[in-house]
Amino acid sequence: MSLPIPFDLAPMEAKLVSTLPRGPHWQYEPKWDGFRCLAFKDGATVELRSKSGQPFNRYFPELVAALRALAAARLVVDGELVVSVENVLSFDALLMRIHPAQSRVDRLAREHPVQFILFDLLVDEKGRSLIDRPLAERRHALENFAKRHITTTVDAALWLSPATEELNAAERWLKALGAGLDGIVAKRIDLPYHSGDRTAAQKYKNMRTADCVVGGFRYASKARVVGSLLLGLYDDEHLLHHVGFAANIPAAERPALTQKLEALVKPPGFTGQRPGGPSRWSTERSGDWEPLVTKLVVEVQYDHFSGGRFRHGTKLLRWRPDKAPRQCSMKQVVQEAATTMSLLKPVTAASAEGGDLTSHAHA
Repeated sequence: MSLPIPFDLAPMEAKLVSTLPRGPHWQYEPKWDGFRCLAFKDGATVELRSKSGQPFNRYFPELVAALRALAAARLVVDGELVVSVENVLSFDALLMRIHPAQSRVDRLAREHPVQFILFDLLVDEKGRSLIDRPLAERRHALENFAKRHITTTVDAALWLSPATEELNAAERWLKALGAGLDGIVAKRIDLPYHSGDRTAAQKYKNMRTADCVVGGFRYASKARVVGSLLLGLYDDEHLLHHVGFAANIPAAERPALTQKLEALVKPPGFTGQRPGGPSRWSTERSGDWEPLVTKLVVEVQYDHFSGGRFRHGTKLLRWRPDKAPRQCSMKQVVQEAATTMSLLKPVTAASAEGGDLTSHAHA
């Protein structure tokens, strides 16, 4: 490729923080729940690269075609791949695209096409590298690029991510969208593109809590003490489904907790989906667990709930002896109707210059 930057360029990353930064040098964007992607175009050649530098072309052929069809002959853009199902982002639907069978990939591409949400322009259509330019200039260039080359409709492949320099606006996104928003990314508008490091951006994750029944536990891999608590939630049919685990149990508390749990060991524990069932999260230890009488309730913190379970391990916050197990229902974690996709609007001359999509005031 004759582009001024290599297609194995590491994307800029963000430092996880507990509060959003304030000040005149920050831009705020939604944190999208998808796959990070750098897209390179040089004539008819299009390369999609994952955050780790792996090729994405075979998994998202419809996006390759959309980029190839752009009038711009050259570009490098940074963004997020997402899949929307009934106007709600579905990470599970996106994950299904990473499959060895091309026939399945092609079918899923027709049923739920991927959307590429752009938030940075690294090489413009004239082939000039912008990575050494401050974000304020790159964002302005991206908005102008979108105005010239992206016409967004409901099923469009390319979208411009909204951005604002007003913290209050970002906080309104969090309040309005609740569980539908993954969080906020704050970026320094006065800094260049920091490939591979976290010095120019911070991310605030929209963490939530839920009360869960402890339906079982697993022993630690190298000792006969509890290693993790297996968490359950009741559905509308009063079936208790395994939805995840919590493992951040203080070492000093594990022996006494193990004795307490062992006194409650009794099948079945879970009456719905059980640990160890076939899923993309299964491991060789998934089937090795102890069922419990469903008496114990814990409050946990989590970031994502999709596909009927917590996507990552949860953080144990506290025990809830005041909470009845039957109160621990799936309704706590059902994604709110508000969706992040509502933040995306068609790109027009007005919006690309700051009307709907950004609060930048460019000279």
